[in-house]
Order: sequence, then structure tokens, then C-alpha cells
Amino acid sequence: MAENGGQWEREVLEKIALAGIKEQRSARRWGIFFKLLTFTYVTLFLVFAIDWRSRTESMTDGKHTALVEVSGIIGPGTDASAERVNAALQAAFKDSNTQGVVVRINSPGGSPVQSQNIYDEMRRLRLKYPAIPLYVVVEDICASGGYFVAAGADRIYVNKSSLVGSIGVRMDGWGVTGLMDKIGVERRLLTAGENKGFLDPFLPVDERQKAHALTMLGEIHQQFISVVREGRGKRLKESPELFSGLVWTGQKSVDLGLADGFGSLDYVAREVIKAEDIVDYSQKENLAEKFARRLGAGAAGALADLALRSSAGVVR
Repeated sequence: MAENGGQWEREVLEKIALAGIKEQRSARRWGIFFKLLTFTYVTLFLVFAIDWRSRTESMTDGKHTALVEVSGIIGPGTDASAERVNAALQAAFKDSNTQGVVVRINSPGGSPVQSQNIYDEMRRLRLKYPAIPLYVVVEDICASGGYFVAAGADRIYVNKSSLVGSIGVRMDGWGVTGLMDKIGVERRLLTAGENKGFLDPFLPVDERQKAHALTMLGEIHQQFISVVREGRGKRLKESPELFSGLVWTGQKSVDLGLADGFGSLDYVAREVIKAEDIVDYSQKENLAEKFARRLGAGAAGALADLALRSSAGVVR
């Protein structure tokens, strides 16, 4: 009986000890979590402060050339989206110290809708602020949707080795019907509407759908051509190949009337606009925003993991 009583006492003491250890470890984990959270907030504050200071120091109160960047793929949610670029253009033209606006383009193109929206806003602002010239400076590439945007400027400056043009429209896709047959996979597609499975890559090409797609591409191509003709006017030296989708060197683009001359951002600011100070109005995702976005995702995951561990009573 005494032996059983001793066993019971040991079990009780072991349970009490284990409970104490679990509580200590849980408290330690929460302590570490709150220390990390405090450190994160301090770091975030410093990142915001540094980024704000760098932006403030880049501004000038005097006469200046306004810069708006169009870099990378033009599309929703990118730094070169119509939303970001148009907001930057509006801020640049609105500033009373802006002597001229330069849109610096380094883009292979992207969404025709986004490109059209930027082009339309450039034309609108140019009419609203007739005293402020609007130029484009091309870096490595200004093709397709990038050139669609460029056509809205008063003048286009390039490097001799820049790639310019690609005035055309494309629709990409894959055809894997042969592969499906070889591996013995059957495609089962149910639709309401005979064309709802439009150009499905797992089905043979429907000639009527293909013809419809080509018609749409042709319409968008003609819209592109009209914009280029509207923007460039009599400067264009039209030929059958000009709107064929070919890309030209910067030097050849000047010969074809797709560009007006050679020059960098600094050259245009100094020699053309006559305002050497350059202020960047580009609406890019800054360091603080990137940090906050990544931190938010990471912190949420860590917090969820910690909560699950605590609720499950996991001890490590």
C-alpha cells in the first residue's frame, strides 16, 4: 500500500514538473515573440524614416526637370502600371517648378489597355499644361506597348543602340493535343456557349475561333498604328515594314521618324529643357512598402504557427 502511495506521489510530482516546464517554455516562446515584434516595429520605423529622408533630399525647391519612369512590363500591379505612371505624370505637371517632363522608358511592352491609358493621360496633360514640354528618353528598349506610350510625347530621344519599335500585337498560347494523345489523357471540357472554350490548348484549333482571334488582333494593331501616326505625324517615313512588328536600332529609328534624336536624361534636362536639376516623381513601391508587405506576410505566418503550437501543447 505504501509502495502504491509512493508511486502515486511520484506521478503527481512528475505531472506538476512537466506542467511547470511547459509553462516556462510557453512563457519563453511568447517572450521571444514579443521581443521580435518590438524589434520589428523599431526596424520598420527606421526603414520608413530613412526612405522618407532619401525622398525628401531628392526634392528641390527650384526649377527642375521632372522624371517619370516606365520600366519593365506595362501591366496592372507593376511599377509601370497606368495607375502609378499616370499619378506620377499628374504630380509632375502640377508642380509649378517643373520646366519639362521626361518619361524615361525601358520596357519591352505589355498590356495594350494600360499603354493606351498612359498615352491618353500624356496627351491630356500636354493639352492642360501647354507651356510644359513632354519628352521621352529611351534606354535599352522601347518596344510594343513601350513605344505605344512613347508616341504620346513631343519628342523621343534614343541611344544609337536602343531597341525601338515592334509595332504589332501578339497572342501567345500552346497546343498540346499531340502530347495528350501520346500519354493517353482525355480532355473533358463542359461549356455553356459554343465558344466558351475559346482556343483551348488541349483541343484542336477551331478555324472560326482562330479567325475571330486574328480579327481582334488586327483591330488592336490598327489602334496602335493610329496612335503612332497621331503622335508622330509627318515625321514618320512610312514603309510596308514600319508597322510589321519589326524592332529597329535607335539609329535606324531616327531615320524612320520613330524617334527624333540622340540623348540621355541628363542631356535632355541640361540642353533641351534647360533645367539640370532632376526630380523623380515615379510612383514605385519603395523600400518601406516592400518591407512592410513581406513583414506582414511573414509575421502572420509566424503568429499562426505560434498559436497552433500553443493550442496543441507542443513542447520543444
